[in-house]
Amino acid sequence: MRFKPWAATALLSVAATALAACGSSGGDSSPNPAPTDKTLKIAFLQDPGQPPDPDVFYAGQGLLLTTNIYEGLLQYKSGTATPTLQPLLATAWTASPDNRVYDFTLRQGVKFHDGTPFTSAAVKASFDRRLAVNQGPAYMVSDVASVVPKGDYEVTVTLKAPNSAFLDYMASPYGPRMVSPSGLTAHAGGDNAQKYLSSHDLGTGPYELTDASVGSHYGMKAFDGYWGAKPYFQTIDIPVVNDASSQQLQFNNGQLAAILSGLPTSAVESYIKNKKFSSYSLPSMMSNSLYLNPNHGVFTSQAARTALQQAVDISQITKQTYFGRGKDAKQIYPPNMLPEQYGTQNITHDTSALQKIVQGLPASERTITIGYDSGAPDNQLISNLLQTQLSAVGFTAKVQSYPTSQIYGWIGNKNAGAPDIFTELVWPDAPSPFTWGHISWDASGGLNYLSCPADAASATLNEALPSGDNSLYGKAGEQALQTGCWLNLTDVNDFMVGQSWLKGIEQSHIVTNPTSLYLAGLSVG
Repeated sequence: MRFKPWAATALLSVAATALAACGSSGGDSSPNPAPTDKTLKIAFLQDPGQPPDPDVFYAGQGLLLTTNIYEGLLQYKSGTATPTLQPLLATAWTASPDNRVYDFTLRQGVKFHDGTPFTSAAVKASFDRRLAVNQGPAYMVSDVASVVPKGDYEVTVTLKAPNSAFLDYMASPYGPRMVSPSGLTAHAGGDNAQKYLSSHDLGTGPYELTDASVGSHYGMKAFDGYWGAKPYFQTIDIPVVNDASSQQLQFNNGQLAAILSGLPTSAVESYIKNKKFSSYSLPSMMSNSLYLNPNHGVFTSQAARTALQQAVDISQITKQTYFGRGKDAKQIYPPNMLPEQYGTQNITHDTSALQKIVQGLPASERTITIGYDSGAPDNQLISNLLQTQLSAVGFTAKVQSYPTSQIYGWIGNKNAGAPDIFTELVWPDAPSPFTWGHISWDASGGLNYLSCPADAASATLNEALPSGDNSLYGKAGEQALQTGCWLNLTDVNDFMVGQSWLKGIEQSHIVTNPTSLYLAGLSVG
């Protein structure tokens, strides 16, 4: 499993940002008119970068497609900050006491977009296809020992070992989606239908794919045979806009119904104040985190890492970077994953210990590098704020951007030119503390950018998995925090703006699905 950095966002010049901010707060204050053709027009800021194939797609931008075209067995409740399991293509489910055997009762009367009825055979075919494609999200079914249909509408899934996180995988936005077995056979080709599903779909969702022109445009239309409530919007028009200021200008002029991601701090503040539009700061599982490099320089010392944790002024970073869309992180886990009493960051802000350490260093060792993803303007601002804070205690800190490809190259490679400090906005595939902890704190974890081992935390996570004991997950988080390698800075909300006529945004947002909405829940009002 890997976790994804924030979708790539074009860095804005000061002039472009100022133009966008002025456009959102000045001029005609009357609302833009609603469309009369039942077409919803929104935009992707940069191309999704991966095909809308549910067994391949594993990014942020583009989640809007896969979550509205395909459906899994379960889902998370929309309109709430608590990840709450709900029926989707399974209407009921049970788990064995040891969390190894799961029985699902399937929804009847469901059709795939190619007309094939949804039955238990599709569950096995979909799980098998995910394993055969073997892309990033395949891990969610890699521990499945068997899928046994019991008639058309009952299925039993048996795992190789107990896993209390399995139902979280079933409801995850990156979890296994149901795909038409007959469609997979008809379009198998030599790649398990991957070529076909790059521009077509075989899902059961309220919308079906009509266009996937990479770098240019994506489109969907309402599926006439959908089993659930019929969507108000019959057509979804999604152009690719490669510049954040251009996206804002199109929205301000009424050409776009909403902006779902990519707004810089200046624009957020402007939209919050502008009554012409509706703004939404919605609960998410995103966190902006700080990573310390234990493999070279001053931070090879755990005492120095702990002193830096204490020296960071989290409140200043949150206030200046995430006004209206974030709060100081209180836990080492992402927000809304565990009850607030577990995995707490009880760190008192105090610069004295770090200042003393820096004063004892030779001048040649006082220079450090703070890194951020080159596609993340918020993290550029955070890095600049950290630079100022650390300069005050005696460091000579320089800020440097890194492309995403280089960042992933650091993992498991202690001499890969990684910075001393790194900041990144991340979110989990599923709200499971077990999977989050292993990918973050294991020495080879896919989010352990700076290769800091936390063996005690990993062992405690394994102890917690069979039962899902929150107190053990909390203990694992505290053990990871004690290494000094990690610090959560800000719990970040999903900030969106919509035209005043667009209704249902808050009710259609799911806490586990960043930058996305359940489009069938939107309407004009």
